[in-house]
Amino acid sequence: MEDQVTAPESVRIEPAVDTATAMSRLAGSDRFGDYVVYERPGHSVFAASPLGHVQFDTDQLRVSVADRHTREHWNGRPVDTLRRALESLRVGCGAGASGTAYGWIGFEFCAYSFSAEHHLSSRTGLAHLIIPRIEVTITESKVTVNGATATEVDVIEELLGAPVESPPVAHPVDIRADASGYRARVAAAVAEIAEGRYQKVILSRRVELPFRVDLPASYRLGRAHNTPARSFLLRLDGLAAAGFSPELVVSVDDEGVVSTEPLAGTRALGRGARADLAARNTLESDPKEIVEHAVSVKTALTEVASIAEPGSPVVADFMTVRERGSVQHLASTVRGRLARHRTSWDALEALFPAVTASGIPKRAGVDAVFRHDDPPRGLYSGAVVTVSDSGSLEAALVLRAVYQSDGAAWLRAGAGIIGQSRPEREFEETCEKLSSVAPYLVRMA
Repeated sequence: MEDQVTAPESVRIEPAVDTATAMSRLAGSDRFGDYVVYERPGHSVFAASPLGHVQFDTDQLRVSVADRHTREHWNGRPVDTLRRALESLRVGCGAGASGTAYGWIGFEFCAYSFSAEHHLSSRTGLAHLIIPRIEVTITESKVTVNGATATEVDVIEELLGAPVESPPVAHPVDIRADASGYRARVAAAVAEIAEGRYQKVILSRRVELPFRVDLPASYRLGRAHNTPARSFLLRLDGLAAAGFSPELVVSVDDEGVVSTEPLAGTRALGRGARADLAARNTLESDPKEIVEHAVSVKTALTEVASIAEPGSPVVADFMTVRERGSVQHLASTVRGRLARHRTSWDALEALFPAVTASGIPKRAGVDAVFRHDDPPRGLYSGAVVTVSDSGSLEAALVLRAVYQSDGAAWLRAGAGIIGQSRPEREFEETCEKLSSVAPYLVRMA
């Protein structure tokens, strides 16, 4: 925007719409450049008009601030490279920049931790973080705008103050075609498990969409029908996505408490009270689902213990049922206190990728993902992340999402494969998960 007269440091406004509609309008207005919308319970933020970017792929690290752009080859631990680049970006953006960075980390980021980088091709995207100039924060009691010019505040007030319009109209898509041979891939993984190569792997399938998607409108419509742990909407350098994350990969708060929320074990939801209750009873008593969940929790506890103070890791809410849109899951929470010599980046490295999106043991599971899943996952089963300058961090698992890039749009969903898995049932589970997003896709006008 041309107006450079800054507004007061913090401006409060009164919206006339719900939070999802407000965020959809801000993103859909196309007035603020690249953006990330991130919702946690009771708190949503629209972070936009980046002051700087950190972009990271298999070949290069790129840092951009204003008109200054640097490119360099990197080596070593990806988390160290990303941490140092973000520290440099904060310095370059200046004292007036936001205290929080927002962005995404792709599944392939994990390859280096498990000696699987030979699976990656050149220029595979690993991460993209921004420091925003503008933050519009909505809580249960107020809407606050920071970093905007006076004219931008007027635009934001207009967008959020307009009357509520009718919900957008969704376009149905076919999610049942098995174009990627999913059932055969599941059978191949079950055979490898029988050979003792690993205990569990998560295999996914990609569903191509026959139209471009209005992501802000789809986010608004989908959020009304989902109950996520976190939700997000983003557009960064040509990659766009909207989703309703069912779980956290990891969070580290300002007190150093590390949390992760493994969800494993799935049944359909939303088919009527009687059917939902029957599905829940089956979920809680099915040996396959219980085993799948228990081994995931055990792995998560081991990972938290690797970076936590001795004696602090605990499992809370073990194997409860959590409802997430069109599905219900067995869920647990694992917590610990970060060891004094550890950082939130160490916690991210220890817990990424989520055990519920990779496999057990992780090294063999990640290798199996790279061998059996095609094309590369990218943002799917990676994470949308927020990183504060105080050291706190959140990484929300990217599932139940729609993706768009280079003129293509797609969905993706997976299932946990263990020795007792049946290909037809695992395919059906992917359909149940895709139904959290597929019915709410709005076609681009």
